[in-house]
Amino acid sequence: MDNYWDDSVRARKEQRFIFWYRIKTPPVFDTVNINRSRNYMNAYLNSQGYYYASFKDSIRYDSVEDQIRVHALMTVSPGKNITIDSIDYQLEDSSLQSITQQRMKGTVLKKGGNYSKQIINEELDRLIKIYRNKGYYKFTKEDIFAEVDSSNINLMSITLDPFKQAELIAATTRKRLENPKWDIFIKKRTTYDSSKLIQYSVGNIYYYPETKLSDVTDSLMLDKSFTQENYGNVWMRFKQDKFKYSPLKEHTFFAHGEVYNEELYFKSLNTLGQVGAWQQVDGKIVQRANDTLDFYFFLTPALKQNFTVDLEGSRNTGDIGAGNLFGISTNLSYRNRNVWKQAIQSITNFRTGVELNLNLGNSSSLNNQLVQTFNISAGQTFAFPRLIQPFNRWKGLKTLDNKRTLLAINASYVDRKNYYKLHSIVGSWGYEWKKVYRKAENTWLFKPINVELYSLDTLPGLDTLFMKNPFLRNSFNTGNIYSQSLSFVRTVNAPNGKNHFMRFGIEETGLLFGAFKGLKDNIYRYIKIEAEYKQTKTYKKSVMAYRAFAGYGYNYGSYPGTIPSTLPFFKQFSLGGPNSMRAWGLRQLGLGSSNTYDSISSSTFRDRYGDMAFEGNIEYRFNLATIAGVKIGSALFTDIGNIWNVKKNPTDPLSEFSISNFGKDLAIGVGTGLRVDFTYFMIRLDFAYKVKDPVRMGNNGWMSFNKFNWTDIRPNGLEVSNFALQLGIGLPF
Repeated sequence: MDNYWDDSVRARKEQRFIFWYRIKTPPVFDTVNINRSRNYMNAYLNSQGYYYASFKDSIRYDSVEDQIRVHALMTVSPGKNITIDSIDYQLEDSSLQSITQQRMKGTVLKKGGNYSKQIINEELDRLIKIYRNKGYYKFTKEDIFAEVDSSNINLMSITLDPFKQAELIAATTRKRLENPKWDIFIKKRTTYDSSKLIQYSVGNIYYYPETKLSDVTDSLMLDKSFTQENYGNVWMRFKQDKFKYSPLKEHTFFAHGEVYNEELYFKSLNTLGQVGAWQQVDGKIVQRANDTLDFYFFLTPALKQNFTVDLEGSRNTGDIGAGNLFGISTNLSYRNRNVWKQAIQSITNFRTGVELNLNLGNSSSLNNQLVQTFNISAGQTFAFPRLIQPFNRWKGLKTLDNKRTLLAINASYVDRKNYYKLHSIVGSWGYEWKKVYRKAENTWLFKPINVELYSLDTLPGLDTLFMKNPFLRNSFNTGNIYSQSLSFVRTVNAPNGKNHFMRFGIEETGLLFGAFKGLKDNIYRYIKIEAEYKQTKTYKKSVMAYRAFAGYGYNYGSYPGTIPSTLPFFKQFSLGGPNSMRAWGLRQLGLGSSNTYDSISSSTFRDRYGDMAFEGNIEYRFNLATIAGVKIGSALFTDIGNIWNVKKNPTDPLSEFSISNFGKDLAIGVGTGLRVDFTYFMIRLDFAYKVKDPVRMGNNGWMSFNKFNWTDIRPNGLEVSNFALQLGIGLPF
């Protein structure tokens, strides 16, 4: 109701000094505007099915210094909502009537359901969509209407007794207020244009794949200078021969002779526009003969080649001994959007980065090397705009959107100074497709072939750790991966500002290739599952964001000289840093309640990896001010989670996941931050404090207000921070 006050009654507020507001140029009060507000509110209630509302306004005056102020109160009694008593479709035309009856399961009008103008409008839209998908190209929403009967048949009975008639009217009115019911009739307007009732079919299809933004489409249709290629009732017209026909055919979802389907027509336009080879796709439908439609597609090519350079940086401060890090990386990318004239996307990446130790010269630091980690990688990806597989005759494949076949290969080198050097070559063959259901978009990625070859060189620092923590060796086995994986992503963007994101992934390796004796001892054998859910609720000047993540991996393989142990460390989970568990440094949380890493003296390598992870995040984001077009915002957040191993380790039992210890093992951090939004990118600075640290001695890991400390002392005498300052790019989730 608050949205339906007349504008001249509203008290406009402007933000001042972040949290304070003031009323700006308040309007002069006029009782006429109260009456207008009542009319607006009543009209809104009518649209929602409340036709028997009553209103009572109350005006109160007071004075502040030299001002006389008005407080307006509107008391609204909406009454009972109108319910639907019956629904009937009277469309006169037998074909339309038959189509309607066949699709009654999808109706939004239900007997006994609440009446509203919106639901009537949705039903009319549904019917028009059905008719136009059945070939009725010229049939529009103006050709049908809904007739609502609110009368009572008892009032139609003839009586000469005026008292009896008055009693009947009173009883009907009383019943209408107590339980109002209306009948709804969907009818077709009188048709004067007979073409509106013709079912049209698909005629010829014309493609103009080299259209310029400045071209006039009508002129192109009359231009006789094009070179033409004919494929039955399909023509491709061009002058420079930049594209082949196959990607156009693959993403057109209707063919000559079929009944016109508006949904498939727009689906073709949208999908062709998302292939990547064209920046804009327009269409035009031209009627030919009495019941035939010709289709013209005008496709404007995107820039064929481009080169980009990205620079990324992050600052991570946490534990004094290992968490004061600054990372910087450069990503060079070359893209070709039309390889071999087939609209194949080619992406070449070259990436290099370093992780710097900022504790040089600090007497408490055990690491005196500036460069802590160095990595370099190069990759090539080809995205084919179709599914390359032997089952092309499957009808179900034709209904999928944005079908792509992905071929990727990547080589990388990681040097973790003094601990290990990791070389890897990764290649995969996969299929990606989408399916849109109303407001939800579902994306699937299936990789039947994924090969990862690794070579690990352990250095003296890591060898020393193996002697002190033998179980750690099981995470650093050398082996290769021959896996299959499937991932599913669902996004829902609701008009009420509540958006949902769901992701599920599963990867399995070694089940098939592990049966070969020559490979069995040289490949990893495990299954890994991940699930993630995110939700954001947008308000006028703030956003409430939630996230939950869970991951589980189980290694069922064995290696010479070892026992079945953990996942390889490059496949394990880790928490901490700018985007997860922000009160902890990068890879510095876990495992469970174990303090094994902190009890090892003279070591700066305390990266923690686990086979199981759980994390939950809640963040309230709000605006502070806008300065010179730059939005300044902040947030209040809490992070909760940890990582564990799933197999027993006699030397480190507290690192194993246990239901009984789940509450004790959970780490909790709270904090706030500052976000500077430049539209194209956002700089984020977050400060977080460890409210509950499973490794903290005493008070079951909880912070103490009576003995509040910014630092904590670990078993090896190392002084670590109870807080972290994180610098990141973009939102954390």
